[in-house]
Amino acid sequence: MREVAIIGVGMTNWGELWEKALRDIYVESALLAINDAGVDHIDSMYVGSMTSGIFVGQEHLASQLADYLGVLPIPAARVESACASGALAVRMGFMDVASGLNDIVLVSGVEKMTDVTGGDATYALGTAADQEYECFNGITFPGLYAMMARAYMDRYGMTREQLAHVSVKNHQNGSLNPRAQFPMKVTVEQVMDSVMIADPLRILDCSPITDGAAAAILCPLEMASKLSDKPPVKIVGTGAATDTLAYHGSEDLTVLAATVKAAEMAYKMAGVGPEDIDLAEVHDCFTIAEVVVIEDLGLVEKGEGKSAAESGLTALGGKIPVNTSGGLKSKGHPVGATGVGQIVELTEQLRGESGDRQCGSPKRALAQNMGGSGGSAVVHIVEVV
Repeated sequence: MREVAIIGVGMTNWGELWEKALRDIYVESALLAINDAGVDHIDSMYVGSMTSGIFVGQEHLASQLADYLGVLPIPAARVESACASGALAVRMGFMDVASGLNDIVLVSGVEKMTDVTGGDATYALGTAADQEYECFNGITFPGLYAMMARAYMDRYGMTREQLAHVSVKNHQNGSLNPRAQFPMKVTVEQVMDSVMIADPLRILDCSPITDGAAAAILCPLEMASKLSDKPPVKIVGTGAATDTLAYHGSEDLTVLAATVKAAEMAYKMAGVGPEDIDLAEVHDCFTIAEVVVIEDLGLVEKGEGKSAAESGLTALGGKIPVNTSGGLKSKGHPVGATGVGQIVELTEQLRGESGDRQCGSPKRALAQNMGGSGGSAVVHIVEVV
């Protein structure tokens, strides 16, 4: 198996992009990655997208986007795993290059979510939950993650203020990210006084509806220095796993089992442990998700995630910075693009290109992306060469 490097990344500004179609934001991000890599062609491409058929009425994205990018007739495939679609596209691209099947591979994610009403967006996102057992009975993702928050509070004594600190931290980071959808700072008081969505989660605990795309170029590590003059970022570990789709089927409501398993796979492949990670991008679709995920990744002990943001442990200057991009909470969450956006952030951090939110000179980083209420998860570990 060949070693795989990231040699180029690109990402559009994320937000409510009324003037652009899905194909426009996709091509924009893909061209940014191609230009960043300095390559003159690609051999294959993977597109992460959760539910473009509902959001914009367009399926068969692989053909359409290869066409509008001007790379026909290369092989192309759309990849879907709910909100983990982007990370799974990266994993598929990694496997393509590692196997020797193709040399220069474009991995990407895209979602156009604001062209429908709020009710239709809620329905579209709900397709990542169990339709018969959950959606039919009226549950939504804010409700599912509110259950997670309540279970965690009951078991580990997390306060409402501690949960708010996750939002405060990520908005602080997002305020330094020019591509973020909501790059404004918030206070604990503002979070706690914001509109209630599903007790105890308020609107400032929730990631937004977002339009956006992100892309990266992968190639064999041995070719990286010949193709690009930028430091290659090697994918040293990758893991993917699944768990019960319906949240009530989880063995432990305070553990995301697919994330635990995917992390174990990625750490084993990379030959490292949580203590070797310098920074991480994790799936904070809701503030409670970040609390649970950093525990499931082993970045903090179980029950200690509740105070990680409050203590500064996961801040930009902390021991293990988490969501330096602003995370899904501030940067935005165009569901199919999120996992690739995480790779963009980590690549730029490892190359020292993150401007005011640069975290020193990190050597190794981790990305965790998941679908639904944890029914699927993908973890990547990357390091600068």
